[in-house]
Amino acid sequence: MANKVQTPSFGLALIPVVLTLIILGIQIFYFGDFTPHIPLAIGVAITGLVGIKLGFKWKDIEKGMLHVVFVGLPSIAILILVGMIVGVWIASGTVPTLIYYGLTILSPQIFLAAAMILCSVVSVSLGTSWGTVGTVGLALMGIGAGFDIPMYWTAGAVVSGAFFGDKVSPLSDTTNLAPAVTGTDLFSHIKNMMPTTIPSMLIALVIYLVAGFTLIGDGSASFDRITSITSALQANFDISAWLLLPALIVIVLAIMRMPPLPSLFAGVVAGAVTAMFVQGASLYEVLTFANSGYSIETASAEINSLLNRGGVQSMMWTISMILIALAFGGALEKTGCLEAIISAIMSKVRTFRGLQTSATFTSVATNLVAGDPYLSIALPGRMYAPVYRGMKYSTLNLSRATEEGGTLISPLIPWNAGGAFVITALGLSIGDGNFENLLYIPLAFACWISPVLGLCYAQLGLFSPKATAEEQEEWKRQGETITTFDDAGEANSYTAGEAYAMK
Repeated sequence: MANKVQTPSFGLALIPVVLTLIILGIQIFYFGDFTPHIPLAIGVAITGLVGIKLGFKWKDIEKGMLHVVFVGLPSIAILILVGMIVGVWIASGTVPTLIYYGLTILSPQIFLAAAMILCSVVSVSLGTSWGTVGTVGLALMGIGAGFDIPMYWTAGAVVSGAFFGDKVSPLSDTTNLAPAVTGTDLFSHIKNMMPTTIPSMLIALVIYLVAGFTLIGDGSASFDRITSITSALQANFDISAWLLLPALIVIVLAIMRMPPLPSLFAGVVAGAVTAMFVQGASLYEVLTFANSGYSIETASAEINSLLNRGGVQSMMWTISMILIALAFGGALEKTGCLEAIISAIMSKVRTFRGLQTSATFTSVATNLVAGDPYLSIALPGRMYAPVYRGMKYSTLNLSRATEEGGTLISPLIPWNAGGAFVITALGLSIGDGNFENLLYIPLAFACWISPVLGLCYAQLGLFSPKATAEEQEEWKRQGETITTFDDAGEANSYTAGEAYAMK
């Protein structure tokens, strides 16, 4: 059977991708039902049929699906822990304290800009955008509601900061993955992202400052609302700076370079102890909050809306969607459909500008279709690296392209793992055709301005380093592959040593 397996043509490879997107579009826009689970599951079935036509056994396709699911399991574990943290930290008073101090200390006009900066700092420290969104981001959503700022504006600022911090944190899994698959080193990769990172963050900061003064005005209109929320928080929780200790413990452990899962679980334990000894919750109640989320009924509908959330079960919609999306991505990769599409694109590329553009959009498209930020970095990183070497351009260009098209675009695609988590964790209700909260996507300015800047640099030849002599020598030493294309678009691949020997 192994000898009978065929490589899919470009047209055949497109079939599962196009049909899945059509079914997904019908589900979301025609029926007004944002539940991408079944369209993605149908996509798995279509890809399986294509794979069988190509000569694959179902067992092999299934193995490919499970491999990608396995790669995504650490993210699933983070989701579970974030769900526990949200429920327990609300019960402990940590989230209410963050909301209370935010409402009393922050100026409404600078809130959006401050939210982006705070999430950036926390995300760089933790190395996880998801952990930042689910904890600090949740508290900021409460503060934004107190200031009467639309949810989608606050969510845009939170996403901009959290995912940008993740992008440049040496503790982040995606920041380590991008240089690993492209053959560069971590800190050179981070340094090479600064020309897009710094300007995009500054542009976003200015926009959020202007928006804050435009949306809020002098802030007097929200004074009564803020007073109502802070009074209700004081009536139902002990508010104290000591209650920020669980969050501080997580940040300190992250700075000490502890792995994210033990660090987050330590935050769960610290929150549970605080809930029992400070807020008077029983052990059974704490376990219930961790599993099913926090529940409270007060005279303030706003407090009820802000704090009735969290728990492992609240993440199950997102987890089930991510598992199906990962399986779909794994099936596309195993059957060679993604590789066939990328190869067809690469064969048309003749210049560095086209190559950088193709790599960025391939990462975006993989995010869009496969729903997995890891696959959107790993697959283009593996496929395009030999072509960069063939053009004698540093693969630092590629690692930046995949990071920006993968990490930063992930939260902007609602059925992607990152987007689904953001929508769930921040309480962005989009049911019954109410898609207003999806406006956070264009309002997460830093996430899409950065790749746009990267594409502009490529067209202008700015911040696009060529391979140094040391880097080329390293390619030879590692036996890296170099790929060039002839005038007919046929690929010619050699090891670095063979290529330079022929020259």
